[in-house]
Formats: sequence, structure tokens, C-alpha cells
Amino acid sequence: MFKDYAVIYVRAGHGGNGCCSFRREKFVPKGGPDGGDGGRGGAVYLEASEHENTLLSLVRNPHVRAENGQDGRGANCQGRRGKDIVVPVPPGTLVYEKSTHILLRDLKEPGDRVCVARGGYGGWGNLHFAHATNQAPRQANEGAPGEERTLELELKLIADVGLVGLPNAGKSTLVRSVSAAHPRVADYPFTTLQPHPGVVELSGDRRFVMVDVPGLIEGAAEGHGLGHRFLKHLERTRVVVHLVDMAPIDGSDPLDNLRVIDEELSRYSPALAEKPRLTVFSKSDLVPDPEARAAALAGEAGLQPRWISAATGVGVQDLLAECWKLLHPEDS
Repeated sequence: MFKDYAVIYVRAGHGGNGCCSFRREKFVPKGGPDGGDGGRGGAVYLEASEHENTLLSLVRNPHVRAENGQDGRGANCQGRRGKDIVVPVPPGTLVYEKSTHILLRDLKEPGDRVCVARGGYGGWGNLHFAHATNQAPRQANEGAPGEERTLELELKLIADVGLVGLPNAGKSTLVRSVSAAHPRVADYPFTTLQPHPGVVELSGDRRFVMVDVPGLIEGAAEGHGLGHRFLKHLERTRVVVHLVDMAPIDGSDPLDNLRVIDEELSRYSPALAEKPRLTVFSKSDLVPDPEARAAALAGEAGLQPRWISAATGVGVQDLLAECWKLLHPEDS
């Protein structure tokens, strides 16, 4: 199950208490104070891991607590430090302080790490309080409490190419045909309920990540439909591919459908609207003369005519090659 939002509570370990102790050995009169310090509490870290792709584990287990430090002991023995906890999260996770919604860290790359709760310091043993006028101190410090806070985690998938379009535009079929991803495909709207990233392999050891974003509808930028929940994932993509159904089953005008999605992207984020974009007419296998149909639609919209059929593979490799050129202009 895909989850791109989680609220978690983290608490670092408390520091151990200092020890009040005196050295007592045979033939050692007035041995003096020998109370050890308490150990520091463990800290809580969040680390981006390439082995994670969802926040589901934190949705199910939202409480994260590190180990407390141990108390100091006699014979000048210091308490053991509490173990740190490192919580793996998917690359692309944004970490916010829930109360203020301040961004603490953007964990973009695998290995990026942030300490979200520091462990409390251990208390001093009575050895630290000995001086010339107080050679037998009976004083020791308690350990400091560890930090605790509530965090909001938001995942924005990192992908090279993002697919957008109205429901049933053929996005899931395209991802299935060019990668090992297996999003569900059916002939009714909103079949895709979550983004599906897939790795596209091209000749010459070339590869990139393509993500299928659930279908948008008019008003998505204001929260209508399902797609608005996943528009944020497009902000991480480098190229946007807009699929437009050449033969909509509801009889709608493909150019009106094209306009709807373009306006929603612009309304959601001006930066998103400025990303390199390829507009592609899909499902050419359902049209008698796809070349003429695509040319007519593209000419009316002022676009370059591109058409594909993900079901039959027509035009797909040309589209992938064009995506690669936009991603790596230095190779063209």
C-alpha cells in the first residue's frame, strides 16, 4: 500500500543519572568520591534509503523512541550510552515540525540524514563536585530529558518523467508496457489510485524513472477528484508527458481535455507548468487514421503531432527516445 503522508511522534532517550559513591577498599582510608556519570540518551535520526518507497511503516507505527542512557555507578564507572535509532524513509521525504510546519530537512538523496531528536545529557557523578573545601560531596546530577516532538512527513516521489492526463488516458498501460511496474488497468475512471513508478530501460545502458500519476479532472488544483493528492509528485519530475486520448469513450473533445489539464497544472504551480512537456495523443489503435487525426488535433492546438498506442507499441520507442533527449540534452 502506498502512503505519502505520515505524522509521527519521536522521543530521544533520557540521560542516565549520575552516581553518588565513595571508594571503599581495604587499606585505602578516605578513598574519596568515585561516582560515575550517567550515559547520554540515544538520538533519533531519519535517513533516506533506496530500499524504501512508501511511508506505510511509519503510518502503522508512528511512535519512535530511542533508548535511555544508563545510570553511572561506583568505581568511577560511566553509564552506557543509549542506542540511537535510525528510521529509514524513502528518498524525497520532506520533514516538517508539525506545530509550526517549518521544514527541517528535505531528504532527497539516499544516505541523506537528519537528527530529529537529540538524546539528553547524562548527569554528573559526585566526583565532579569534589574540591578543596568539599572533599566528600554527596551531590550528583540527574540526567537531562531527551528531546521529543511531533513531525509531519510528506513524500514527493523523485522521478525523471511524470505522466499526466484525464482518467483512462492510457497512462497505466504505457507504464506497464515500458517497465516492470504493474499498475491496475481497467475501462472505468480512477482505476489508478496511487502513483506507480517504473524504471524504463533503453538501449546503450540508458535508463530513467517514469511515474504514472492518478488521473486529474477539472478542478484538481482546488482539491477535486483524486489527482490533486498526487500533483505534488510532479514537482520532483524533470519532464512531464501529457497523454490525451484520441478517442474518448465519453465522446468529449480531445482538445478540451488537453486544455483542462494544462490549466490545472498552471493553477497548481507555475513552476510545474514551465517544466519541459511533451503532449502525446494516445490510443491510436482505436482511430481509423491516427496519423491524420493526430495531425489535425496537433495543428489546431499548435503542437507537434505525436501519437502512440501503448497497447500495440506504435510510437512508444520514439516517445521514450524523445524523453531521453530532454533529460540528457548533452547526449543529443
